Amino acid sequence: MDVGQLADDLIRMALLEDIGRGDLTSEAVIPAGARAQARFLAKSEMRVAGIPVVARVLAQVDTALHCTWEVQDGEDVARGTVLGTVTGPARSLLMAERTALNFFTRLSGVASGTRRAVAELAGTRCRLLDTRKTTPGWRLLEKYAVRLGGALNHRFGLDDMVLIKDNHIAVAGSITAAVERVRSCLSPAHKIEVEVESLAQLEEALAAGADWILLDNMDLAGIRAAVELTAGRVPLEASGNMTLERLRPVAETGIDYVSMGALTHSVRSADISLDVEL
Repeated sequence: MDVGQLADDLIRMALLEDIGRGDLTSEAVIPAGARAQARFLAKSEMRVAGIPVVARVLAQVDTALHCTWEVQDGEDVARGTVLGTVTGPARSLLMAERTALNFFTRLSGVASGTRRAVAELAGTRCRLLDTRKTTPGWRLLEKYAVRLGGALNHRFGLDDMVLIKDNHIAVAGSITAAVERVRSCLSPAHKIEVEVESLAQLEEALAAGADWILLDNMDLAGIRAAVELTAGRVPLEASGNMTLERLRPVAETGIDYVSMGALTHSVRSADISLDVEL
């Protein structure tokens, strides 16, 4: 997946939003022919993500901007690490600065937060999944950063897979009815995941032939009981109010997967600067 190319339209919108009709400050302060060199610097420990996107930002602003990278996406770096060096026209460099950093810090923040969450599951059989709770327009990029952090992507969109949730069940009348309607109109190649809120719903989903079951907002006792009841017949996923502190106890119930919306909807951006070298 070329994440830089996927981001081109998003980059164009971001640059238009930031630069508008021009950079008044740089055009007034910096001579037209001036050149500069600047370093991307990690100001905290992090997992790097977004280098291909940053490279596309620089190229869209000015193809005369060139960056030499000292690290790779997915690499863990310490505070003070030089990530890369940009050289080229000074005005262009400063016009690209904020947009490049917005992408770089956000995606590195997603990867770094995901890495911390994955570490909580170490030694268990449980794997971490993301969700569709992403920044509008940024889904492919944020899910790319999640993978760099060591977690797995769940579905990318509504056309990816079948997930029968509480509102579907309410409209259909029951889990059984909802599953039967899916089976009647889609091929067996489409796996069906069903969201349940109780052990009674879990039993109904198993009887209806669900391929994957999501346990929504169950407490630890309920998750343990669900794992025992299912006995490995289908994968089980726990979701709802997942925090770093809760991940380990949930994983130790024997659940197969945990999904965590906070990987993308509540992430704290990494701290990266772009500093001109004098």
